[in-house]
Parts: sequence; structure tokens; C-alpha cells
Amino acid sequence: MKSTVRSSRTGTAAQQAFRDVMAAVASPVAVVTALDGSRPHGTTVSAFTSLSLTPPMVLVSLDERSQLLAVIRGSGRFGLNVLGAHQVGLASVFARSGPDKFEGIDWSPSEELPRLPDAAAWIAAEVADSADAGDHTILLAHVMAAEPGEGYPGPLTYHRRSFGTHTPLAR
Repeated sequence: MKSTVRSSRTGTAAQQAFRDVMAAVASPVAVVTALDGSRPHGTTVSAFTSLSLTPPMVLVSLDERSQLLAVIRGSGRFGLNVLGAHQVGLASVFARSGPDKFEGIDWSPSEELPRLPDAAAWIAAEVADSADAGDHTILLAHVMAAEPGEGYPGPLTYHRRSFGTHTPLAR
């Protein structure tokens, strides 16, 4: 039986139906990072997108309970490490809960933000505005720096509750 979301439905059945629908949507994967003093923080997200070209802006959505969100609210800045298909391990490490996600992870400062090596792309952003949205907060941010990665096999995506990548269709 297929699950269906109707506006009159509430509770766990509607939430599960919505999760099932969103699992069918392929999403890019990134690790959002920020510094609390000299201590790096980060989390895996699939809820990010380009927002504007003029001026360059991105949108990122973070759980309202996120420790990273508190750090970003304090600093007003974050890094967006767009992961490549070769970085499934990093996506898994930063998707777990806990304060020591950077333990054993190589990173370097870039634009005074934690940058992960070999990412498919890097963006440094400054928060322009935020909005509460259910159990998440949406950050609207100006892009301060952006660099595409070079020579990586393809983007890391999340689809049907597993990591994968994009494969172009034959023409």
C-alpha cells in the first residue's frame, strides 16, 4: 500500500508519508562547517541550494537543535563543502550526532572556516537572514568565496535513503 499525505492528515502517518516522498528526490550532499573559536563544527546536509546569482547567495536548512546552528548564529558565517562521490565516508561521519565529528578528519582553514580536502566544490558564506521553518531554520547567505573542485568523478547524492551519484544519460 502506498502512503499518501493529505492536508487533513497529521501525526506520524503523515510524517512517514512525507519522508517516503522526499526519499524519492535525489539531493546533493554537503558538509556545512563553522568555527567556534578554534574548534571546528560540521554536519552533513542535503537541504541546500543556490538561491541567487545577483548577488550570489545560497540557502541551507539546519535542524533547530543543531549545535552547528548555534555556532553559525554566533559567527554569522559558514562553509559549504559540496561532497563528491568519493567522499561517502565523510558524509557518514558528519551525519552522526556528537561533538567530536572532526576527530581524525583532515581540514584546513579557508576564509577562516573549516574546509575539507578534495571536496567537489567549496563555498564560504555570510548569513544575510534566517527563517524558522518547522523543526529547521533556513539560512539565506551571501557567497563570499566559491571554488569548484577539479577532476572528481561526480557529485555525491542522497536518494532512497542511500548515497549514490549522478550518471548522465546517453544522448
